[in-house]
Amino acid sequence: MTQPLRCGIIGYGYMGQIRLQNASDHSDLIVAGVCDPFRQLNEEKIRTPIFSTYQALIDSGIDIAFVCTPNNITPDATIYALEHGCHVFCEKPPGRNLNDIQRIVTVEQKYPGRKLIFGFNHRYHPGIADAKAIVESGAMGNLLWLRGVYGKSGGNDFEKSWRNDPAIGGGGILLDQGIHMLDLFRFFCGDFPEVIGMTTTAYWTIPVEDNAFVLLRSGAGVVAQLHSSATLWKHTFRLEIGLEKGYLTVSGLLSKTGSYGRETLLVGRKPVHGEKAALGNPREEITYYDVDPSWDIQVQHFVECVRDNKPIADSTSTDALKVMEIVDRVYQMSSRSWA
Repeated sequence: MTQPLRCGIIGYGYMGQIRLQNASDHSDLIVAGVCDPFRQLNEEKIRTPIFSTYQALIDSGIDIAFVCTPNNITPDATIYALEHGCHVFCEKPPGRNLNDIQRIVTVEQKYPGRKLIFGFNHRYHPGIADAKAIVESGAMGNLLWLRGVYGKSGGNDFEKSWRNDPAIGGGGILLDQGIHMLDLFRFFCGDFPEVIGMTTTAYWTIPVEDNAFVLLRSGAGVVAQLHSSATLWKHTFRLEIGLEKGYLTVSGLLSKTGSYGRETLLVGRKPVHGEKAALGNPREEITYYDVDPSWDIQVQHFVECVRDNKPIADSTSTDALKVMEIVDRVYQMSSRSWA
């Protein structure tokens, strides 16, 4: 019987706590330690050894590092882990700017035996997975266009968040949240040679954008449109997919707070010739989802790749690099520099 893989959690904020639970629930993982560069941790409460630095945790001999740190620490922690024998599960974004992910990729290429995955877990949400299966089946024809809205309401402490500090976060709502939707666009369409974007700081007193508008076109001519916003005043996730024979809409997310609403997949079918249906109001079917397996599914894939020495299937460093290239181009067009 093989021994469990020893893993460490670097960063114990929102995502670090999720990853600790994922790892604790996985039969092939054992949590060997946790560290957080910004807060004092209670070993008795967390019930796992606490390390003062991520270097000390990595040097203790772990097999896997879950990097769940603020963006300014992410690339250095990931690189240190790769250089010191670890496989790495790195949350998004992979740093503050394009150079950060380029640094990570350069080091990854030196160690082909090390597995590296990025936390684009939205690919594994049940509504997204079912929509992807419908598109790939071809039953509703070719993909025509995509439109995504991803935003939140801010909050009383929004302006004080490290995510809005360029020295720590690097960018605003596009880098923090919109990057997930851009990754989903690529998940459905592949690369986008054409990128047009604008950002604005429309409301919040912060040095980064609170709204971003992005227009993309793939090599096959599929156009995708994103509005990423911190001024929607209601947490919103909506991905609309236009097809030759109908449309799909994934709405809501099964988040911890439930503030994005119940996750659903709406399937609308274009009336066929001669069908008696209300003009502009075709038949629709809605599927509801009450369980979010996305976190565990991605961890399971990662562990299998480590155990069986298989290549990471998606959410690779290439995926992270490509989506960061899009963000970089939008920021350049908006005449703002990254940290």
